[in-house]
Amino acid sequence: MDAVDITQLLQGLFRWMHVLAGIIWVGLLYFFNWVNAPFQATLEGDTKRKVNPELLPRALFWFRWGAAWTWATGVLLLMLVYYHGGNLFDGDSNWSGGAFLMIAVSFLFVFAYDAALKSSAALADLKTLFVVGLVAVAVVGALDQYVGGFGYRGMNIHLGTMFGTMMAFNVWFRIWPAQQQIIAAVKEGRPPEAALVTLAGTRSKHNTYMSIPLVWTMIGQHTVVPWASFGWMGLVVMVAIGWWFGTMLFRQSAKIKGF
Repeated sequence: MDAVDITQLLQGLFRWMHVLAGIIWVGLLYFFNWVNAPFQATLEGDTKRKVNPELLPRALFWFRWGAAWTWATGVLLLMLVYYHGGNLFDGDSNWSGGAFLMIAVSFLFVFAYDAALKSSAALADLKTLFVVGLVAVAVVGALDQYVGGFGYRGMNIHLGTMFGTMMAFNVWFRIWPAQQQIIAAVKEGRPPEAALVTLAGTRSKHNTYMSIPLVWTMIGQHTVVPWASFGWMGLVVMVAIGWWFGTMLFRQSAKIKGF
């Protein structure tokens, strides 16, 4: 088996694992936001104390490990398909300091996101965050194209890398630690700290919104025509459409009632 065959074999295996882990992660993300959140509002205190300590740790186990494996296999695919496979650039572009810089931005932007949310009360408003987020996507996308020299597929997948890294960070370092304390308080019959409930709920909602354009970036190979002709601007449009669609789904989830 030659080197090309081994690379293709690894791509197939990692892609399979990536999709499976992603289904587990994002499926539970949608369950938490569009099913469990409205359902929790109907439960009384005694019922929550019995149900949540049994239900939520089980769901959160699959949720956080689905996130970890989705992110890890995604990075492996990124290295195989784009860095090793040569799909990062179009035309005469090649590896440069700008390309390395924009790769670093894709993985490290999460810290700017986290710091901004902690320091700015205005970003608690989803409409404000929507606008700020689109501006950030536009700036990063333009820099990917003009500084990094990335082609359409390269811009697309690095936007997905940025979103996926932010989402996985939220799961492991914001949502899960907060939920551990919330579940313990509920089990003991204490009201959980309001700040923890807000933190977990807010970051989970952000992940839900980011997941919709993230799926677009995952199918980027199949959207080259005609989207490549729009460059970074096309990606901004798709992110805006994805986030708008997310608002529709949140509104619909609040309308669905039990029997």
